[in-house]
Amino acid sequence: MSNYALESCTVETPDGVNLRTRVFKPKDEIKDNIVIVLVHPYSILGGCQSLLKGIASGLAEKGYPAVTFDMRGVGRSTGRASLTGFAEVKDVIAVCNWVSHNLSSDKILLVGSSAGAPIAGSAVDKIEQVVGYVSLGYPFGMMASVLFGRHHKAILQSPKTKLFVMGTRDGFTSVKQLKNKLNSAAGRSDIHLIEGVSHFEMEGPAYDAQMVNLILEFIASL
Repeated sequence: MSNYALESCTVETPDGVNLRTRVFKPKDEIKDNIVIVLVHPYSILGGCQSLLKGIASGLAEKGYPAVTFDMRGVGRSTGRASLTGFAEVKDVIAVCNWVSHNLSSDKILLVGSSAGAPIAGSAVDKIEQVVGYVSLGYPFGMMASVLFGRHHKAILQSPKTKLFVMGTRDGFTSVKQLKNKLNSAAGRSDIHLIEGVSHFEMEGPAYDAQMVNLILEFIASL
C-alpha cells in the first residue's frame, strides 16, 4: 500500500489555459514545509506529467508533497504547446501560485526534466516562494540552444540555489558545455554527474529512485 494520496485538479493560467494537475500528498506529516513542483520534458516530443510520476510518488513516500501537471496542449490540458517553451513559463508560474495558495506552503522547489529545465529556470525568479531549482538534463548544447537558448540567462543570473544533474553521455550537452555555462552562474550552482548515462536513459524509470535521493539531498542542503 502506498504511503501517499493522489489528488487531481485543474489550475487555470492568467491567459485562460486549464492545466491538468496531480498532487502527490504524503499521508504522514509533511516535511520541511516544502512542496516540489515538477516540470515535464518537451511537449512537442511527447513530454507529459506521467513521465514524472515515479519521482513525484517517490518524494511523497518520503514525506514531501509533489505536484506534476500537463503543460498547455498536452493530455487534457487546453491551449497549444509552443516551440520554444516561453508560453509554458506562464503554466509553471500559475501552478506554483496555486500551490502557495492551496497547499499552505511558503517554500517551493522547482524541478525541471529535459526541456522542462529551461522552462522551469525561466520561472524561478518570477515566483517568490521558490527557494531552489533542480535541473535533470538541462539541454545547454548547441542544437538545443536554437530552441531554448533564450531561457539560459534567467537561470544563470538567478541568485537562488541550483543543482544540475546530468549523465556524462547526455548527447544534447557535453560535460564541458555544462561546466562552461555554470562558470558564469550567480549564486550556488552544484553539479552532479551520472557516469556513462545518456539523456533519455536518465529520464527513464530506472533512475527515478536516484533522482528522488538527489532531490532530497539538495533540500537538506538548502
